[in-house]
Amino acid sequence: MLKLDSVKVSYGAIEAVKGVDLEVRAGEVVTIIGANGAGKSTLLKSIAGLEPLQDGKIFIGGKDCSQVAPHQRVGLGVAMSPEGRGVFADQTVRENLMLGAYSRRGAPRAIEDAMEREFNRFPRLRERQHQLSGTLSGGEQQMLAIARALMSEPKLLLLDEPSLGLAPLIIKDIFDAIRQLRHSGLTILLVEQMAKQALGVADRAYVLETGLITLEGTGRELLNDPKVKAAYLGAH
Repeated sequence: MLKLDSVKVSYGAIEAVKGVDLEVRAGEVVTIIGANGAGKSTLLKSIAGLEPLQDGKIFIGGKDCSQVAPHQRVGLGVAMSPEGRGVFADQTVRENLMLGAYSRRGAPRAIEDAMEREFNRFPRLRERQHQLSGTLSGGEQQMLAIARALMSEPKLLLLDEPSLGLAPLIIKDIFDAIRQLRHSGLTILLVEQMAKQALGVADRAYVLETGLITLEGTGRELLNDPKVKAAYLGAH
């Protein structure tokens, strides 16, 4: 579904991603964990086409998409729920979801069906569908950001820090939703600082440190790795 070949991304003289090789197979949940500033969000943005590559290649469904525009990547089945949620604050919940389905305009019935599916997935969004998104709680905004990404019927969902700043009960709801999506067969690449939860839901995982992959394995292997435990799971 996704293959990164020696991907490098720079901000001026600062090399944020330093030659990453990564693979996500169809139907997998793959997690990237790492400290703040490791380059995780930059890597996800490069996959979505929001950060240009300095070097390397990105293949989506076997197609070289290294120079493909972001909106065209949506057409190829890539959708992103960004760090910080990025909801359109002056638009209602329903309007945000409609914007998520922009690539499917011309299919109103399918869009309504997709919206109903997301309301069933996140009942709180149904209750607040006519409310301005900027007035939602952080947890509700995160639900909306994920639902909006799903409105394009993606094959590959990019989730950037979905638990950031949320209460423990809401984090549980978000990870329950990720598990449901996994069971539905959706391919997910998850960037997350809450390593224990992320590795618990992942088929495979990568550790990213200062722009480089330093460790990879199954979610279970990394959960039990002494270095990962010491650095990310609060164990010594």
